[in-house]
Amino acid sequence: MEQYLDLVRFPLNELESPFGKRLLSRCQRELNEDGRFNLDQFLKCSAIERCLQEIEAKLRHSAFRHSRQHNIYFDDNVDGLDSSHPALKRMNTVNHTLCGDLLARSLLERIYEWPPLIEFLAKVLGMSRLFPMADPLARLNVMVYGEGEALNWHFDRAEFATVLLLSAPRQGGLFQISSNLRSDADPNYEGVGELLSGNHESVQTVDLVPGTLNVFRGKNSAHRITQVEGEQPRIIAVFSYCETSDFVFSKEDRNQFYGRSEPIASKSIWFKGLIFWVQRVAIDSNTGRSVVW
Repeated sequence: MEQYLDLVRFPLNELESPFGKRLLSRCQRELNEDGRFNLDQFLKCSAIERCLQEIEAKLRHSAFRHSRQHNIYFDDNVDGLDSSHPALKRMNTVNHTLCGDLLARSLLERIYEWPPLIEFLAKVLGMSRLFPMADPLARLNVMVYGEGEALNWHFDRAEFATVLLLSAPRQGGLFQISSNLRSDADPNYEGVGELLSGNHESVQTVDLVPGTLNVFRGKNSAHRITQVEGEQPRIIAVFSYCETSDFVFSKEDRNQFYGRSEPIASKSIWFKGLIFWVQRVAIDSNTGRSVVW
């Protein structure tokens, strides 16, 4: 993995070394204090280009366009809340998704399944063990946000999210988060309502560059990706891990998020009505940002 990942700055394969222990301690501290941590430019520039090249054709022809109106919970029935409560404000989300079955044998899948990364995440999160998700569609996703598209405010179902940024737009497409807005003991509906009504005092805009691994507590932290401006898309890989080895989505959830409930056996598939062009990008060695080429 040394040719793809910066294991000098982030020695995930040597966590017992003094440098590895300092990295682990730093990430644990930031996660506890801020609800998130980053490994900046963890993925090397050449590896980013390879990942983008591997998925380019599939993004054009096989991505599912996920467009829906939703509230922050992705649930229309929240116990104890009237439908008019500000916390149930409805918003629009649009993106394009490649599922895990279409990413088999890719470099992204190799990174996702790399044991030292999984062990590192488990230790930072204080979990005895983590597993790659068993669900063939949800385990590993690539999500693209093109011009005018956004992922609106939401909470995740999982305790934490692991996101690898592959391409950043020149304008818009920003990752924003309100860390620890709720807890398992306190849903903080009033605070959620204030956020959705425009009170963004608790919101942080996190400036990420391609190659950065971003880990955050998505279950308790409201987060979004703002609307992308311009032709250059935001492209991310989402790694989903579980504390059990057999967790899968329901067929209903798969259909809602991916437009299908079963894996695709063939190597080539077209989704009716979608031809989504993703420009090829490279990485500027001076700024670390993606550029069209």
